[in-house]
Amino acid sequence: MGFFKAYDMRGTFGVDFDLDTVFRVGRELPGVIGAKRFLVGRDCRKTSPQVASALMAGLADGGAEVTDLGLATTPMVYFFTAEDNFDASVMITASHNPPTDNGLKVSKRGSLPVGYESGLAEVERRVKASSATCPSTSLPAPRQETDPERLAKYVAWLRSHGLDFGNLKFAVDCSDGMSSILAHELFPDAVFINDVPDGTFPHHSPNPLLADSREQLAAVVRKRGLDCGVIFDGDADRCMFVDEKGAFIQPDYLIPVLSSTYAEPGATVIHDVRTSRAAIEAIRAQGATPVIGKVGHAYAKVLLREVKAVCGGELAGHYYFRDFHGCDSGELAALRILGAFASAKAHGLSVSAFMAPLLGKYANSGEVNFKVEDKSAAIERVLSAAKELAPETGRTTIDGYRLEYDAGWISVRQSNTEPYLRLIVECDTRERLADWLGRLTHAIESAT
Repeated sequence: MGFFKAYDMRGTFGVDFDLDTVFRVGRELPGVIGAKRFLVGRDCRKTSPQVASALMAGLADGGAEVTDLGLATTPMVYFFTAEDNFDASVMITASHNPPTDNGLKVSKRGSLPVGYESGLAEVERRVKASSATCPSTSLPAPRQETDPERLAKYVAWLRSHGLDFGNLKFAVDCSDGMSSILAHELFPDAVFINDVPDGTFPHHSPNPLLADSREQLAAVVRKRGLDCGVIFDGDADRCMFVDEKGAFIQPDYLIPVLSSTYAEPGATVIHDVRTSRAAIEAIRAQGATPVIGKVGHAYAKVLLREVKAVCGGELAGHYYFRDFHGCDSGELAALRILGAFASAKAHGLSVSAFMAPLLGKYANSGEVNFKVEDKSAAIERVLSAAKELAPETGRTTIDGYRLEYDAGWISVRQSNTEPYLRLIVECDTRERLADWLGRLTHAIESAT
């Protein structure tokens, strides 16, 4: 896959893109999205300063006025794009990708996302048609640290919208990423690991969905007898949790935990096509209305606004908030979920006991990834094999296929960001899960 993705621009620096690419993107963005005033932030990757310089030079060449936020979390850029009425913003980050990668996340006025379908396709067309090169001299020097005034304002806002978790003992893994710039102020009594920004990510991958990335946090929680642990990805737009045993809590199960902290009867809560039936049923049990949507922040932010949802989340650990300008924030999600865990502890429940009614209701495979040449053909084989599982009771086709059955459901879809086919199976029993997953895996891997 190329540099231009469904939700953003991302790839290996020097392979998928270079400074000329970034400069051209900067030149074209003002015209494509009709923006004059831009906010630019960046993560701690080693290439981010030079990418920032090339981008700001391109934006200026394209007629834009640029404000440099410096080192920032992605949610921080979203927040100030809307809060300070910028026409648009660009966050320089490759999020959870390896340290060799970098990228650009673009938002327009109000922090509405700019994805491939809403502007990046035209930017790509113009960039490919351009022969402009990044000037080798007189590039703007990016801010070395974080804008201190905006950082203080952002931390104050987050703390005012969080919940009390003073009775909780927990660890925070910043993954050597951008949450390090504010985690100590947000979680003053936590046990911290990997809390110095380092774009080489020396301790583990900045992707907390990988089991290896969570091992260190889980070990700290168990060794110190803590109540739980929270881990952020590289740019802090996602957070995930382990319980007091170090066991991973799949992020979609935390959507109803998050929505319960708002206590708004009749509220709408969004989720993606991969969400567990247990989480959806728990949202309904709160008196809220679950609304299903496509995977990805570029779609979720639009959906949240369209249906006026109070919050929502995704399997990948993104959580969205009406109060946060409709955007995702790993920091705000952590503050509110920790508050829910603290309340449970006050009622005598450990995190694992609190989550048990959700986690133990169905058997869930989690997201299983397959690298296949012809993903469309593989999906057709899955649909054919699915006919033999059980009578179908419902079907959602907004993002791949989600097929419902009395005894469970399956989701199969093509990744929008990586060369994978993604499969999830959830059933009423582990035996049925093993059977269905085995049959569907065979269908995917048996090209005809």
